[in-house]
Amino acid sequence: MNKQTIGVLTCAFVLTLAGCASSGSGTGSGNVRGTSKPVAFTWESTDSVSGTITATFGSGRVFRGNYFQITRDTRVERLEPLWEGWGRPYRRNGWQYWDRDSETKFVKTYSGRVLANLHDERGDHMRCRFTLISPARGMAGGGEGRCEMSDTHREISAEFPRQP
Repeated sequence: MNKQTIGVLTCAFVLTLAGCASSGSGTGSGNVRGTSKPVAFTWESTDSVSGTITATFGSGRVFRGNYFQITRDTRVERLEPLWEGWGRPYRRNGWQYWDRDSETKFVKTYSGRVLANLHDERGDHMRCRFTLISPARGMAGGGEGRCEMSDTHREISAEFPRQP
């Protein structure tokens, strides 16, 4: 084995031990609060702190978009997709600082959480926030949270199991 091959194998071994936080995919489940209507979630990471997520309702309605894990190093400029579809006036319902006007407070409030803004083919949006069980592993570490739909303001609960 040459040095380059050993380096690649060592890197793969280290990523395996670390839980592959830099990439991965998984599923989650939830329901529309106050009902037994199911919602299936799938996610795929593009790096250690972001990726794509899809929510599919039992009716066949599908929402897709990007997610971002908020850390103390997060720059709000990167999070611009989170505010799309939630222009003023918007309903906060406990979604403190859900605008880019309070950048420092936003990062402090949501640090260690994953946030997403999904949309369907009609242009309706669904914003989500998840608390991670193992933030160092990203979405692969599992978590739970809730989402809110822009058209009905209905809430969806969600759980993501830890990935092996």
